[in-house]
Order: sequence, then structure tokens, then C-alpha cells
Amino acid sequence: MVPYTPPLAQLIEELKKIPGIGRKSAQRIAFHLFRTDKKNALALADAIVQAREKIDYCSVCNNISAVNPCEICSSPDRDKEKICVVEEPFNIYSIEKTGLFHGYYHVLLGNLSPIRGIGPDELRIAGLVERIHKGVFREIILATSPTTEGSATAHYLTEILRQYKITISRIALGLPVGADLDYADEVTIAKAIEGRLEVK
Repeated sequence: MVPYTPPLAQLIEELKKIPGIGRKSAQRIAFHLFRTDKKNALALADAIVQAREKIDYCSVCNNISAVNPCEICSSPDRDKEKICVVEEPFNIYSIEKTGLFHGYYHVLLGNLSPIRGIGPDELRIAGLVERIHKGVFREIILATSPTTEGSATAHYLTEILRQYKITISRIALGLPVGADLDYADEVTIAKAIEGRLEVK
């Protein structure tokens, strides 16, 4: 087999590093970028550079944003008594699309996974505890994914947050067990939020 010319081979290798992109998908994307108008390819490259240079984590909730604090944390129109805990920044947008939750968020940037060496210290749990300690929150909604790791994370958070006089709820498992929150449709997420249960 004739190897790809080095620049193309390097592009394919870099594309393969993106989660969910295998070798065949990386090849298709690479050839598409080569076939497309050069202006479009350069616009994509520039968008990647701009996003990487201008976007950072919010110092309050760990969402990604070009401003700090992020747009949600800075909004005076949010429900100040509720905070929804999610695993990743993209989970916020999945919940926001339902239009049912109007409180604030806290992003853990992962979930507990002993197999991958991710313990409580690797997550943004300390910041969550500090926010609850200083804030006036009435309800904490645990919106971790219904996977083994997501459930373990929710259980751990429940245990450390019990000391606060606050309602702790978990989104209802209208989501398929083992599914990732980001792949669920708006209706499913909406039903899960509406049917959330207090953690006893």
C-alpha cells in the first residue's frame, strides 16, 4: 500500500485523536478538507485557533466561555436558589435546550472512575462545596449520566452534601441506563428533569 503523503498522514493522525473519530472518519474528513475551497479550510483552522485561545473555564462554575464569569453565572435572571451539577460543559447546553431549568450550574469536568485513576481530588468538587457553603441554594440537582461512574459520582456528592440543610435531587432515570447525557434528545432530558427525585 502506498503511504499517504506526510502532511495528509499527519492530518489524519491528528483527527483520529478526536473522541468518536476513527481512522475511516479521519480519512474522510481529511480528504473533504483537501477538496473543499481553501478559504473554507482556513476558516475552520482559524476557528479552532480562536476557540482555543479565547475560551477558558469559568472561575465560578467551570463552564467554558470567552468571558469570566460565564454568561450564565453573570445573569441576574437565573434562579439563585438552584444549582445543577453536571459532568461536562456540553451537558449544560443539553439541559438549556429543554427550557425547563433556570438556575445555575456547576461542572465537575468528569466523574469518579477508579479504573481511570479519577478520584474526588481530580474533579471540581471542592468548588461546589464552597459555593454551597457560601450561597443560599435551596436545591442541588445532580444531573450526572446514568452510567456506573455517573451514579457513583452522584452517590459520593450526596454523602458529602448531606451536612447542608438543602434538598438534594437526582434527575429521573428517564434516560437509558448506560447512556451519555449528551446523546439524549431534549424531550428525554426534559422528562428526566421534571421527574427528578429527592435523594433520601
